[in-house]
Amino acid sequence: MYKLMIAAFFLMLSPISQAQEVNTKRGVAVKGYDVVAYFDGQPQKGDKAFEFSHEGVTYRFTSAANAKRFKADPQAYLPQYGGYCAYAIALNGKKVDIDPQTFEIRDGKLYLFYNAWGNNTLKKWLEDPEGLKAQADENWKM
Repeated sequence: MYKLMIAAFFLMLSPISQAQEVNTKRGVAVKGYDVVAYFDGQPQKGDKAFEFSHEGVTYRFTSAANAKRFKADPQAYLPQYGGYCAYAIALNGKKVDIDPQTFEIRDGKLYLFYNAWGNNTLKKWLEDPEGLKAQADENWKM
């Protein structure tokens, strides 16, 4: 009985952890790309000179101006689903890495996608973006 209670406790915690988890490599989000630059239409690799930590995750920017924009309103620039592939989150809730050059801005939000080995998930996402977004939102809560 005791083991069952412990297992139930950890299962209850897992949705909280997933919703807060961010796709990072060595603590840096979006493979070091400047999340503000996406909203200017051109993803660019950030610079270590313009780093800022938000909720324990490091974000890099191409300029002090972009870092300042992010600091003023991080929620406006954070990628959806912790920066994991939006299509994979929608399809089966799996946390799949992304190609930082493959993205979409939809309704003022940044969505990132896997794109390798002839599998560009952005193309699949665009077949039903609203339906997939609703499914991804639901799966991300779990």
